[in-house]
Amino acid sequence: MKILLGLLGLSFLVFFHELGHFLIARAMGVTVEAFSIGMGPVLLHHRWGATDYRISLIPLGGYCSMKGEKDYRDALENKQKEIRGDKDSFYGVHPFKRLLIAFAGPFFNVIFAFVAFSIIAMMGYTYTTAGNRVLMSSDVEEFKDSESPAAEAGMKSGDIILSMDGTEVSDFTEIRQFITLNGGKTVRVKVQRENEFLEIDVPLGFDKSTGSGFMGIVWDKDSLIEKNYGPYSFFPALAQGAKESIKTMGIAVKSVGILFKGVDVTSAVSGPVRTTVMIGDMISTGFEEGARIGIINALEFLAFISISLFLTNLLPIPVLDGGLILFALIECITRRKMNPKLLYYIQMVGMVMIFGLLALAIVGDIVYFIK
Repeated sequence: MKILLGLLGLSFLVFFHELGHFLIARAMGVTVEAFSIGMGPVLLHHRWGATDYRISLIPLGGYCSMKGEKDYRDALENKQKEIRGDKDSFYGVHPFKRLLIAFAGPFFNVIFAFVAFSIIAMMGYTYTTAGNRVLMSSDVEEFKDSESPAAEAGMKSGDIILSMDGTEVSDFTEIRQFITLNGGKTVRVKVQRENEFLEIDVPLGFDKSTGSGFMGIVWDKDSLIEKNYGPYSFFPALAQGAKESIKTMGIAVKSVGILFKGVDVTSAVSGPVRTTVMIGDMISTGFEEGARIGIINALEFLAFISISLFLTNLLPIPVLDGGLILFALIECITRRKMNPKLLYYIQMVGMVMIFGLLALAIVGDIVYFIK
């Protein structure tokens, strides 16, 4: 059941991405030959105008097939020096229009995240967390043998963390999020110790197997508190939706940067299988606590995945939307169409890169589930 929920969640994000390509392609005058919900063999279809609308067997996203997408192959076979296409084909329109069509898919992932976060803000929720008074892990029996950079730097159990590198924190959730994303850095921690205010430089540890930072602190169970988020009325909720989308984008960018710190990619990076299971697990666990929590959990996690898809697809790698955007931008600047032979070889390099990354992610998934 969890895997099915995960598949449906991930499929919806892919479908919404393809919907962006479809709508903007139509707006830019490019003929969409087929638009499918799902992949694989076609179960039902209906031609409306120039587009064949389909429902396909495998519930994994969908696709938007535009006229002339493969014109570069014809140009290659005919040894043409440029790609020629009809006025209503993908390579026949102005490169700036092609850029907008390629960008529309990732942009719709951002729109989904914005809508999801806005809905969450309108719904509102209560959550339990600990305050910002912390204990050194070395002082807690359960973790006494663990490494504690905080204790080594001079922090003590009972310290109240007020800010980290100038970023104010009010509870342990905010503290943990900051630490997770800043592993390996030395951060200036402002603490209150009884009536004294101190600033202590703490070199955060970095766990290469997870890509997460650690500080060697645990929450004080005596400081558990309940906090409310929202509910907000319509326009303030939209403002919160925008704020959370930007915040999540920043977290996602930092997460990508962490991969270049020598992290164990097969452990830290989730492939398609693990991502599907994570989505399904998050949704099902939420609904076990009630429909409201289930909806909020599902929207929040899908919004984060959607932002990640936005950033991933914008990478300037051939085959991805980012590669198409780069090629279109080059044509806009040079005012010359790219040589199809060059485009073909670049596409092949892109395919090798994508399959290489996918293979790493799948190996990581296999190792993860074996463990």
